Amino acid sequence: MLAESGLKKRAALIQAIRAFFIGRDYLEVDTPYRLPVLIPEAHNEPVESGDHFLQTSPEICMKRLLAEAGCSRIFQICKCFRNKERGDRHLPEFTMLEWYRTHCDYLALMEECEDMILEVARVSGHNRYVSAQGKTVSLEKPWEKLTVSDAFVHYAPVSMTQALEQDVFDEILCRYIEPQLGLSKPVFLYDYPVELGALARNKKEDPTLVERFEIYIAGLELANGFSELIDQKVQQERFETEVELIRKKGSTSVELPQKFLTSLAKMVDTAGIALGVDRLAMILFEAEKIDQVVTFIPEDL
Repeated sequence: MLAESGLKKRAALIQAIRAFFIGRDYLEVDTPYRLPVLIPEAHNEPVESGDHFLQTSPEICMKRLLAEAGCSRIFQICKCFRNKERGDRHLPEFTMLEWYRTHCDYLALMEECEDMILEVARVSGHNRYVSAQGKTVSLEKPWEKLTVSDAFVHYAPVSMTQALEQDVFDEILCRYIEPQLGLSKPVFLYDYPVELGALARNKKEDPTLVERFEIYIAGLELANGFSELIDQKVQQERFETEVELIRKKGSTSVELPQKFLTSLAKMVDTAGIALGVDRLAMILFEAEKIDQVVTFIPEDL
């Protein structure tokens, strides 16, 4: 359980995030946590809630607001849930910041990420530097950008293509690449293979890649963003691929979010991102474990 001083720091962080987006004319929204169907994700195991599921992300409902309610800039700070996730950097219930902006792509979103984290760090008492995971990291713009392919060339024992063919992409990324990222400046790891970007738009220059990025600071993955895929047919095909992967793992009761898929026909070009608030707190509060920055951990309940 956090002491009062920790509660005040966490509250100030969330208030600073909220002030940043309100200052940029974003609309704060709140959407249901409990849904009848989720986006199919082979790497995330949802938490059941009766005949519904607890959200792994507010993505479905937020994108429907963009498509059906005429919203252009929205953000949300909410709880998300993922089963069997527990560790120094993981909780089964965690706080997510998610935001979307129309007429925007992943490159413009990267710039907004820089601005937001710099501002929140300033409010948290940091003068453009943070000490995280034993590293002193400069938040000065511009941040570094590194393609996934180049990251494999620099840090991994196999190429990105070989890692995909051998089905060891995530293992190689976590073991060899992530610990090297963001040690002196934050890094945008970008242009993921299409196999690992089910909700992201293909790059026009190379359709084997998608316009997806992740932010790393001191080896800690902080956020996942992309230019949104708004082609209903392609999105359904990608979901069906995910469903097949899920079924191979033993689950046979996965449905597609049809209302979400239908809404894509009304969406314009958009970029969106999900950022872990608890992990951002770890960085700004110089914490080694996620347990040190949340109000309660599961074992205390």
